[in-house]
Amino acid sequence: MTADVIVVGGGVIGLTTALELTRRGHRVRVRSRDAARDTTSAVAGALWWPYRIEPEALAGDWALETLAVYEELATAPEETGVRMVAGLHGGERLSGLGPWARRLTGAREVPEGLRVTLPLIDMPVHLAWLQERLVRSGGVLERGTVQDFAEAAALAPVVVNCTGLGARALVPDLGVRPVRGQLVVVENPGIEEWFTRADPASSTTTYFFPQPDGLVLGGTAEVDEYGTGADPRTAEEIVARCARVRPEIAGARVTGHRVGLRPSRDAGVRLEAGTLPGGGRLVHNYGHGGAGVTVAWGCARAAAALVG
Repeated sequence: MTADVIVVGGGVIGLTTALELTRRGHRVRVRSRDAARDTTSAVAGALWWPYRIEPEALAGDWALETLAVYEELATAPEETGVRMVAGLHGGERLSGLGPWARRLTGAREVPEGLRVTLPLIDMPVHLAWLQERLVRSGGVLERGTVQDFAEAAALAPVVVNCTGLGARALVPDLGVRPVRGQLVVVENPGIEEWFTRADPASSTTTYFFPQPDGLVLGGTAEVDEYGTGADPRTAEEIVARCARVRPEIAGARVTGHRVGLRPSRDAGVRLEAGTLPGGGRLVHNYGHGGAGVTVAWGCARAAAALVG
């Protein structure tokens, strides 16, 4: 297929953007260095929530637009990987959140924090669903790298850069930095609701998400850390923090460890259009930090609008 748009990057941002472009009639190729199951997106805990993302005003709008899509996808959770699950943001208050929070329906303040039902996404299933829908819509998936935008411009007249952390070298954009997140997966001892307690200024967080393959415990937010191996002591600390909230977690059998590098950007999300070598169109859509899943559809639609 001769494409009129090539999307570079095959995580949740790249796949969602590519799918949105096909829905608008574009012939799209996605080139990704990694298989979707090996991207940072695949290891995300994946609760919808605008976490560690700027600019706040735009991120809130993108997040709410994405929320509406996930609410619809949650009607077929086995197919899409999206479920609506109740839970508690420990210590949170609506007054401490951005304007977007006032547009949440069903959020209720309780002494312990903020109770709300939100999308919780099983990322391997959701990424597979995005790929299947993309191919069904005429899109093409291919493995490979792009060394520079001149190479990409030879493949299609429009390039959409969804490379996440890879944008640091590709653009290059030295404001793109990793925020390392480590998770532990345990056999679920019967917990049906999610829980979070996060301080954006801290390198540690406490959360657990009931996913189909087990209870996902977290986590860390280590800026400028590139290591992707699981640290045993960190894993023990994660389990201990979660067990202080739900003691039954302490005895749960550990079934796996996950580490991902969130693609943060000092100046916030970059979503803008420019010019390729030779005069083609270049659209950037990267720097989503810990909220790529949360803003995926809002950013995809904004990027598609820039493509034209």
